[in-house]
Amino acid sequence: MSYLLVFVGGGLGATLRHLVNLACARWIGAGFPWGTFLINISGSLAMGLVAGYLAFKGEASQPWRLFVTTGILGGYTTFSAFSLDAALLYERGALGLAALYVLGSVVLSIAGLFGGLALVRQFS
Repeated sequence: MSYLLVFVGGGLGATLRHLVNLACARWIGAGFPWGTFLINISGSLAMGLVAGYLAFKGEASQPWRLFVTTGILGGYTTFSAFSLDAALLYERGALGLAALYVLGSVVLSIAGLFGGLALVRQFS
């Protein structure tokens, strides 16, 4: 059942992400990735609201948490999970690990993308 909840929530989140990207391209323009920018910020805000509520109220069942955080927000943007992980490391006092996680994730993800592009170019 948990897989189904994540599957359905992920589909809803991905659809919402697509709609926001389309709306931003139409309304603001495509010269800057406004859709992704706004999705990352709004998804992280939503994750903070949900995580904060769950931490202080704790009244949501595990299936509901999976549906909302892993499903909807995970489909909408994985940046929200990245932001939560970084914040948790910081709040635990692991400042060095938090910095390593943030810098490593960003730098190595971009490097991975360029590496993938280079491989495709090499074999095309």
